[in-house]
Amino acid sequence: MLRPAALTALALVLVACGGAGKDKAADANGTDGPANITPASTQSGKTDTPANATATPLPSADPALVEFYKRLHATPELSFRESETSAILANELQTLGFEVTTGIGQDWVVEKSMKDNGEVLDGVGGYGVVGVFRNGNGPTILIRTDMDALPVPEQTGLPFASTVEATTWTGVESYVMHACGHDVHMTSWVGTARELIARKNKWKGTLVMIAQPAEEIGLGAQAMLADGLYTRFPKPDYNLALHVSAAAPAGTINYSSGFALANVDSVDIKVKGVGGHGAYPHTTRDPILVASHIVVALQSLVSRNTNPQDSAVVTVGSFKSGAKHNIISDEANLLLTVRSYDDATRKMLLDGISRIARAEAMAFDAPEPEITIESDYTPATYNDPDTTARTMKAIGKSIGAANVREMKPVMGGEDFSQYARTEEQIPSVIFWVGAVEPAKFDAAQNGGPSLPSLHSSGFAPDYDPTIATGVEAMTAAAIELFKD
Repeated sequence: MLRPAALTALALVLVACGGAGKDKAADANGTDGPANITPASTQSGKTDTPANATATPLPSADPALVEFYKRLHATPELSFRESETSAILANELQTLGFEVTTGIGQDWVVEKSMKDNGEVLDGVGGYGVVGVFRNGNGPTILIRTDMDALPVPEQTGLPFASTVEATTWTGVESYVMHACGHDVHMTSWVGTARELIARKNKWKGTLVMIAQPAEEIGLGAQAMLADGLYTRFPKPDYNLALHVSAAAPAGTINYSSGFALANVDSVDIKVKGVGGHGAYPHTTRDPILVASHIVVALQSLVSRNTNPQDSAVVTVGSFKSGAKHNIISDEANLLLTVRSYDDATRKMLLDGISRIARAEAMAFDAPEPEITIESDYTPATYNDPDTTARTMKAIGKSIGAANVREMKPVMGGEDFSQYARTEEQIPSVIFWVGAVEPAKFDAAQNGGPSLPSLHSSGFAPDYDPTIATGVEAMTAAAIELFKD
């Protein structure tokens, strides 16, 4: 897919979405994923666009793809409920001549639902899709899209806005919206498949297109890998994915080499006390006091235990205790999100949380707290440097080098990381596609209205050029890797 002359250089900033570590409230509020990343800024706080620069026209997507996007946006489905969405994508691949397998992850999802929820609600299942297209001898390239939407009521005012209401896989009723751009991802994925098949004389090898469920709760990649993604189907030599950015202009690509997104852990601390009357605190062990000291002490893990050249986040997102003014409760509950890049830092943080919580309780002669570290964490996403350099150079040749910019890694999470963390250690790259109308982006950088973030009820991407750029960039990256 060709496009007009390249855009002039813009200083890009990044907000990623998806997937994420599985927080306990994920089904009610959406996972934290890249949606919660704040935009990066230049040292000056301003863009480095030359004062006399003039942007050239943005690329346009195939009108059929635009209509496809609107259809997906208006009919979102929640995690592990992507039955219609997966059928649509499977049909697209079958039409293009792929060998298509559906229902990937079904047994894993059923087992997981029974373990976590005690039941499997109607419609809940493993809706992973794998399409294989063999085009002679050559490398095997896997391209992933995610499919699930979020439990968010849409407030964009778009004529094709979602009015869908549904139940999460854990039984929570909610309105549903593609507030994280997975509809753009799927549309770009379909467009890429169409381009690569139309240009199959330009490459040799095996193309594996996968549509993954449940990225928003950090479980879909696990489900597909557990169902034999790398054994039942051709094992890839490279994995590729993209994600929209809600803080970069349409027509541009952002990327990180090496670590791109973080380990994401969820930790629950039940601080125990001895309750009683608020007028007689000496007869109690106040769990709110103990928990307050824990919250403060936890900050030392980042400020005093983490190497200043490394990165770490320990955030207490919820603190709940008590029900009345004059009652000292029996317990307080803390919910934490913990972020890191390398595994050694992750271990230090998790060990430190347990140590501090127990020590603070002991200091106040309170019962030992209960500490639960969620087992389904999202590992850090690592972009293979050599593969990243190759693909970004190819993308730069296709869309203009000025529109491709390296960014610092961010503390969001994405379960695309799982595909590179297996024993096969397959080189993987995920990159970010700017999704903001350039005029709105420029205004926001110069004191105008702030941009809606991913996971926001008002997130409305500049879908036409964003889809066009996503298709062109992913097609260029895949063709480059097929040259091996």
